[in-house]
Amino acid sequence: MSQPDGQSNTLDNLLEENRTFPPAADFAAQANATAELHDRAAEDRLGFWAEQARRLQWDSDWDQVLDWSNAPFAKWFVGGRLNVAHNCVDRHVEAGNGDRVAIYWEGEPGDSRRITYSELRDEVSRTANALTELGVGSGDRVAIYLPMLPEAVFAMLACARLGALHSVVFGGFSSEALRSRINDAEAKVVITCDGQFRRGSAAPLKANVDEAVTDTPSVEHVLVVRRTASEVGWDADRDLWWHDVVDRQSATHTPESFDSEHPLFILYTSGTTGKPKGILHTSGGYLTQAAYTHNAVFDLKPESDVYWCTADIGWVTGHTYIVYGPLANGASQVIYEGTPNSPHEGRHWEIVQKYGVTTYYTAPTLIRTFMKWGAEIPAQYDLSTLRVLGTVGEPINPEAWTWFREHIGSGRTPIVDTWWQTETGGIMISPLPGVTSAKPGSAQQPLPGLSATVVDESGTPVGRGEGGLLVLDKPWPGMLRGIWGDDQRFRDTYWARFAEQGYYFAGDGAKYDSDGDIWLLGRVDDVMNVSGHRISTTEVESALVSHPTVAEAAVVGAEDATTGQGIVAFVILRGGSGEDAGGDTAISTLREHVAHEIGPIAKPRQIMVVSELPKTRSGKIMRRLLRDVAENRQVGDVSTLADSSVMDQISAGMKSGGDD
Repeated sequence: MSQPDGQSNTLDNLLEENRTFPPAADFAAQANATAELHDRAAEDRLGFWAEQARRLQWDSDWDQVLDWSNAPFAKWFVGGRLNVAHNCVDRHVEAGNGDRVAIYWEGEPGDSRRITYSELRDEVSRTANALTELGVGSGDRVAIYLPMLPEAVFAMLACARLGALHSVVFGGFSSEALRSRINDAEAKVVITCDGQFRRGSAAPLKANVDEAVTDTPSVEHVLVVRRTASEVGWDADRDLWWHDVVDRQSATHTPESFDSEHPLFILYTSGTTGKPKGILHTSGGYLTQAAYTHNAVFDLKPESDVYWCTADIGWVTGHTYIVYGPLANGASQVIYEGTPNSPHEGRHWEIVQKYGVTTYYTAPTLIRTFMKWGAEIPAQYDLSTLRVLGTVGEPINPEAWTWFREHIGSGRTPIVDTWWQTETGGIMISPLPGVTSAKPGSAQQPLPGLSATVVDESGTPVGRGEGGLLVLDKPWPGMLRGIWGDDQRFRDTYWARFAEQGYYFAGDGAKYDSDGDIWLLGRVDDVMNVSGHRISTTEVESALVSHPTVAEAAVVGAEDATTGQGIVAFVILRGGSGEDAGGDTAISTLREHVAHEIGPIAKPRQIMVVSELPKTRSGKIMRRLLRDVAENRQVGDVSTLADSSVMDQISAGMKSGGDD
């Protein structure tokens, strides 16, 4: 039925998924998180967060757990003091775990490093001493433009040790994107490297910095890690080699304690137009949520687990679940420099086998890529050490979820499908692996101590079986404290929509199933309106991917004179699907399959078979560009794509009639 006026964002709940996977009894018996955690948090939310904060080491206790008197600007653990880097490194050494491996680093060409917590403390101390020599102190900003090298972790922790804010810029971003972020934060030092290995060859990185800093008056020094031995331009007054400056420093550095609300980092959200949007996170609350969620959601056993998050440190997942969460918990983790298909498509599984990885946290888009490459590839490796799998970045299709469990998790591992954002700082909604009966494709419930609800356009909560807008209705410790230098934009962007209720609006659509579990439906911008029905692109994509020939799908709504919007789908076929899988008969079969799975209203108007989808370097599909193609418009800015030539191929295919 069509939605009444004023309810335009109440989404039709179309796709049903009824499979459930309860935790195995032996896993549940040893799990860090129990059902009782939800009860404790519900009885005394602030007391619960105080308990989580005490898992860290504080130099001064706090006077107040939460000050929400100046909403939406929160203060957590008011008056408490700590040092984030000390909590991530030194305290593990002091507790007698200095010989535990902190980082198993694997380079793309096959070189590797094994760094213990004692060695990590020495490296972070040297880096902090070097930055001090370069004039960096508390409150200064340092831009980090590095690939997945150990030095990136050293640099982030050294900034935290000094009370300086780091601004990590993803190594795939252009010089212009780097320049705008340096200038917005007024960074004093830029840390980069000569080049990075990507798919077997060395790509320049410092050249981008040289171009960026031609117009960055705040930059005093560029500190350069030697990685690829590439020729680089050099400004003797500004540029310094890491090995010349850092390696000669003392390995002793005494960290200073900082206020719980002392700024820790700025992270610019990707894909924005105009002025960069610098998300600001502070110290005590952020680290509390990072450590708690990492421990509970991944069931971390630091003495025995080998954890691997495949994200890049340029994204918030790399901040919270590579640097701060795992290291605060004393974890041993893998960090991999390269791409999943260099030098071959089994590279990730080779690494899992080599290090005995127990926890593997990745993005749905990569899982669907593995599906496309074929299950016979992971089948060649010993993945028996894996005991927890996780997904992040976008909703996961039920079919990709079950493939992940079956072919990577041997049909036994729990999967934690996590929802959170750069702005939330840490995971907000996720199954608990020893507690929750998992449902393929659902993030399910807010974690203990956290709160989220689904509302309609007016801010009224919707019922079970209904969809709407996802909001966060209570403050949380890891929440952003603002947009750097722009408090009004912070209020307007996140809090204005439901100012009356005091809700944070995430920008995502969601629905409840009949059990009251939450299913994320992607960005509200990606909702289609077909004959008065509000249909989520996520649900139609899930229906397509549930067909055995389809590995990945992206769906957009394109203008349609009859229905308002017509559904246009772009699909990638699985390896071994056969030559006829993209023919007219096969396309008709796919259209009927969607009609069967969801209903005739969701049948795509067009389906086009493509070899690749337009994705950012973090793996997110740029549906905006696909809408341009579907509506015969000139394709917009492709600078953030991992491969800009993809859009040329899709546009050419569309013009030649790539539909049924």
